[in-house]
Amino acid sequence: MSKKEQIKIVADDVVKQSKEVLDVIANEGVAIIPLDVAYAIVGNSKKSIETIFKCKNRSFDKPSGMFSNYELLKDIQIIDTWKHDIIKAVIFDNNLPMSTVAPFKKDHPMFRNVDDWVLKNSTKIGTLDMLLNAGEFHNEMTKQSMEIQMPVLGSSANTSLTGSKYNLEEVDQPVLEAGNILIDGGTSKYENDKGRSSTIIDFGNFETIRIGVCYDEIREIFSKFGVELREDSE
Repeated sequence: MSKKEQIKIVADDVVKQSKEVLDVIANEGVAIIPLDVAYAIVGNSKKSIETIFKCKNRSFDKPSGMFSNYELLKDIQIIDTWKHDIIKAVIFDNNLPMSTVAPFKKDHPMFRNVDDWVLKNSTKIGTLDMLLNAGEFHNEMTKQSMEIQMPVLGSSANTSLTGSKYNLEEVDQPVLEAGNILIDGGTSKYENDKGRSSTIIDFGNFETIRIGVCYDEIREIFSKFGVELREDSE
């Protein structure tokens, strides 16, 4: 796609612009948007997810994540009741972002119109990665995606293994050029010099899949529930 075909917008109206992004995604397009954890590249269709994997040079062994909130997580992911208190402590009591990995309900209405190939490449061994509380755009897009029952799927807007990007102009050119709509939201809240994005925790065995932003704070919260996550040695 040439640059002249792209829509580039400075973030100033999260409700209106979230709808614009979802309209693009619904028409098999790709969006690059600002999150608190890092810039993300997202889509929904087979065409858009293939584009995302290709522009990132991303292995298909690495599944996409899904935008979520607690309401959606409760409906879709299969997590022991007591573990929900940990999730709520992280995202509500401490207002931190986190990704949860757990088995999920494949027959949920949100997945009714999702291509089988897309679902396969957005899940791993029967589990789904759901991103929670990653900022204003993320939360609004999740809310609107629930209303139209169209999941938002994707990953950080960077070439694989090069570290997350925290400003739109830092995004690698092949990734930038893949976007049909770009939202410039300035610098991500959790910009850091380690290239980290969201912390990802497996809620089946409490394995830390990825050490990300706010990890020490998240680790401390888990410890209050008797769960010891591995130390940050990276």
